[in-house]
Amino acid sequence: MVDVDYSYVNCRTALSLSRLPGLYYSLNPYFGCEHGCVYCYSRSVFRDREVALSWGRFVKAKSNILDVLSREVTRKPPRVVGVSTVTDPYQPYESRLQLTRRCLEMLSRHNFPVSIQTKSALVLRDLDLIKPDNFDVGVTFTTMDPGLASRLEPRASRPDARANVLEELASRHVKTWIFLGPIIPYVNDREDSISQIIEIASKTKSRLLFDKLNLRPWVLESMRPFMESECPGVWDRLPGLVGGKSDYWASLSSLIRKICANDNVSCESAFPSKS
Repeated sequence: MVDVDYSYVNCRTALSLSRLPGLYYSLNPYFGCEHGCVYCYSRSVFRDREVALSWGRFVKAKSNILDVLSREVTRKPPRVVGVSTVTDPYQPYESRLQLTRRCLEMLSRHNFPVSIQTKSALVLRDLDLIKPDNFDVGVTFTTMDPGLASRLEPRASRPDARANVLEELASRHVKTWIFLGPIIPYVNDREDSISQIIEIASKTKSRLLFDKLNLRPWVLESMRPFMESECPGVWDRLPGLVGGKSDYWASLSSLIRKICANDNVSCESAFPSKS
């Protein structure tokens, strides 16, 4: 069991401009994430080696985010807010602090559309806030195999619990989507593994976004122990398999689109310019 260091930090802004497709703002109530996903690209965002190599073992709650947000929602135009983009808004610490919930309450009162992305079943706690007219919710999946998921994403909710999130939200007519990724060569790229996730998308009428492994700085380094244990001999081949316009990724993308078409699932590459 990995010890997680919890602390507090102040933020200068709550609603940051986002460069992600479909999002105007990003809101991250926490700096750091305790899910400990071995592939997480967020470790590279801050361009700090110490932060990158300790990512997954610390969480800093933004203690003043509610005060900052209360000012910004009265000054900034109500555009789509992504919650969250470099951390999970429903990581376990949120069950104690409820910063995400209180931010959502404030955004709702000021009519900001909200797009939530999470790997946590804790999002169901906030069903009273998540209304179909102003929210969509995306759930990230890498695999439906609980053993593999526990090695890839050791402190995130189990895959079956995430599937239940989508089923519950869909039953309440909330717009849902699946982020299938990252797809890692020889780890979670088998057709049967991908088909299981697409089947959930079909059942819940969720749109599906898929993405390959993103080898930003320090990601490859952080994945090495996992890859050498899980599939020896593949680690040093990863850059060629997922970089540029690889034949591997072109073939896998075609397979995903074919399965989605057969299951009547709307799907697209999460970052088409990089595919």
